[in-house]
Amino acid sequence: MNLGMSKFLSPFRIIVFSYIIAMFVFSIFLYLPISAQPGVNVTYSEALFTSVSAVSVTGLTVVNVSETYSGFGVFILALAIQLGGIGVMTLGTFIWLVFGRKINLSQRMLIMVDHNQIAFSGLVNLMRGILFVALGIEIIGALILGTYFLNYFDTVGEAYYQGAFAALSAFTNAGFDVTGASLIPFVDDYFVQLVSILLIFAGAIGFPVLMELKEYFTSKDRSFRFSLFTKIAASTYFIVFGIGVVGLWIIEKNAFYDGLSWHQQLFFSLFNSATARSGGLATMDVSQLTLASLLFLSALMIIGASPSSVGGGIRTTTLAVMFLTIRSFALGRKDVKAFGREIHEEDRQKAFIVLSVFVVGLFTAIILVSAFEHSSELELMAIIFEVSSAFGTCGLSMGITPTLTLPSQITLMVLMLIGRVGLVAFLFSIRGREKTSHYKYPTERIIIG
Repeated sequence: MNLGMSKFLSPFRIIVFSYIIAMFVFSIFLYLPISAQPGVNVTYSEALFTSVSAVSVTGLTVVNVSETYSGFGVFILALAIQLGGIGVMTLGTFIWLVFGRKINLSQRMLIMVDHNQIAFSGLVNLMRGILFVALGIEIIGALILGTYFLNYFDTVGEAYYQGAFAALSAFTNAGFDVTGASLIPFVDDYFVQLVSILLIFAGAIGFPVLMELKEYFTSKDRSFRFSLFTKIAASTYFIVFGIGVVGLWIIEKNAFYDGLSWHQQLFFSLFNSATARSGGLATMDVSQLTLASLLFLSALMIIGASPSSVGGGIRTTTLAVMFLTIRSFALGRKDVKAFGREIHEEDRQKAFIVLSVFVVGLFTAIILVSAFEHSSELELMAIIFEVSSAFGTCGLSMGITPTLTLPSQITLMVLMLIGRVGLVAFLFSIRGREKTSHYKYPTERIIIG
């Protein structure tokens, strides 16, 4: 019995189940009367959707957080966001270390799955480093924003409360807010926007990248070399960010940006390009943008952040490996190279599997939500945008989330779960045991394309 159960509960399935359990546990806390504002009744479906969105660090909501949840409810929400941001195994590893327990082989395997690592070595130090770096960045962000918010709020407590939650939400790319209007109140405050953009960058660029940057600046070893992962993840992230900035400006310069000053246009482009990569915070109502911009933002949400980060999407390395593979094919090369290294064939295969499954899942969800919502008033673009936001764990919305029926909300919850655990981990969790074939069929070529 135990042997059969251990075979069924692979590390990938344990990680998926861990996130599901966390989502249900936090939903119960958010459903408690103490979590709601006086006179506000929260249904369990609303609590569950909020919990799934928080643990998956997405930010889509069916309720207004500031008007619905009490101080206790916001505290529970912040815990869910923190757990989802740093990952269940990072927190679990910290607890194990605090109680003096050794991290055994099975636990290291879970850490590898949760953070998409490919080697056992250095995992415990990585988890410890991620926790301290993440908390350090959040604290610094909270102090900066909290101190600056003294200009906006009447009391010191309110200023630092708003600053702490804003820093947590930005760094974890959660997209939640306690202002009731995201960052729209700070649409003309470029300092708040710049700090938020930097926090979004720090959370989305990937924890291994942050750890290597930390080692680079603190190590006395001048022969230190950045890994291929860091080079590809960081360069792709900022290239796509730059394309997003320029693309939004080109599309909107004669539309939404018409009549705005150059600095307003610049910061709308900067912030929307950054937040669409999994941030979920907003300085404007995105539904005011043109159809082309909404499709462009949907593409950015689908690309998402880097692997082993707080963000979702197909991830930056997937996009880079796909582009490099196509480029090599066009040049007549069989190998794929980048930064003086050759990319492993298995990684190239994973990249195309992730993209294929993501596209199939995306279109399936769009069809399902379109079928569930019979109202002709709900535009297809709003559904595409919402589904892309959920699957990419971004949180940007055209405002249709609260109006969706329960089946559509369940569809979005499934997408947010898969987006958080990652497509590779999810596919491995539903895959059967690997079987060795004892014979082979003759090989025959088929026509492709």
